[in-house]
Amino acid sequence: MKPAPFRWHGPTSVAQAVALLAEHGSAAKVLAGGQSLVPVMAMRLVSPAHLVDINGIAGLDGITHDGRGTRIGALARHTRVLADADLARNQPLVAQGLSHVAHATIRNRGTTLGSIVHADPAGEMTAVLALTGGTVTAVSATGTREIAAADFFLGPLESALRPDELAVQATFPDLPTGAGTAFVEVSRRSGDYALCGVGAVVQADPDRPDGPPRVRCAYLSVADIPVVLDLTGAWASGEADVVAQVHATLDPPADLHASSAYRRQLAGVLTVRVIRQARASMAAVAA
Repeated sequence: MKPAPFRWHGPTSVAQAVALLAEHGSAAKVLAGGQSLVPVMAMRLVSPAHLVDINGIAGLDGITHDGRGTRIGALARHTRVLADADLARNQPLVAQGLSHVAHATIRNRGTTLGSIVHADPAGEMTAVLALTGGTVTAVSATGTREIAAADFFLGPLESALRPDELAVQATFPDLPTGAGTAFVEVSRRSGDYALCGVGAVVQADPDRPDGPPRVRCAYLSVADIPVVLDLTGAWASGEADVVAQVHATLDPPADLHASSAYRRQLAGVLTVRVIRQARASMAAVAA
């Protein structure tokens, strides 16, 4: 299928882009990598009258680190983010999640911030942003605002971004010292959407360094938005309690690929697996 007719705009500055968004509002869509937007346009699931192509705006492809976190610009492609050594050292969960995103050809063109803005509940980067407590920076003709991950995802393919706003960067806080991370998922075929995916951060409790670690996990493909669970207490009681809490908390949707019961079972198995891997990573950092 082909997209419905639209008018293409090629702004060369953020100011021009936000002026176009202010003028056309919800009739406009922003094009960055296009790996999510173009297919849904081709299927006519969305038919914007105006396409604001930001690929001609200089300076939006940066990846910068300031000692507290890493900022990823709107035009930074997945492949470049995945290869960034500073980010891999300071927040390895980003690269661990990105390694599961589709195929190399899609990662070469797709943008990390674009996948976040797409707000697909099956998206790896939405779960990573939620688990790390990241933020999205949005610019409009009236100003700039930071949107916390906890407030950003509203529903399937729905974010807190207003029609007149342009997302210009995502910020991922640095991993706490000594913490460990891991990311696992299961899909029907390599590169397909995950039937279920789980990311984990395990870190020592600063109030009780010799006690049980803090354990938090984020889930994709089990709800309309990324789900983050604090499993610290359950992990201290044993793996069976972890699985029990996951099963009691999650109520995944069913579709033609998997039943709700199968996804719930998968979430429990993957949670134990990813926590074990994150703990091993934590031990390796301490060694």
